[in-house]
Amino acid sequence: QVEFVESGGGLVQPGESLRLSCVGSGFTFRDYDMSWFRQAPGKERELVATIRLSLRDIMYSDFVKGRFTISRDNDKNTLWLQMNNLQPEDTGVYYCNKRWIPFPSWGQGTQVTVSS
Repeated sequence: QVEFVESGGGLVQPGESLRLSCVGSGFTFRDYDMSWFRQAPGKERELVATIRLSLRDIMYSDFVKGRFTISRDNDKNTLWLQMNNLQPEDTGVYYCNKRWIPFPSWGQGTQVTVSS
């Protein structure tokens, strides 16, 4: 069955960095465009960044452009999100999944809290 395991979150101060990791299993990772999503308290889940299966096309939501970098290793079924200059509005639970019609089985996510 499809499974995602996200890690790397934590409590940081504004301006600090974190690197999130996600390992996918139960599907052919290299065959899909992959994304990071996040859900802030009281809000709906939103798209953060996408990396195409070809690794050539990368897209970021406007609120993270210039601060976050998405990458992947298809041999390791792993997706990363380097997050720099974190701000309080980046607080939330971060998840990974395939971009288009995400699998219904989401992982537990990893909590990112940005607070002074």
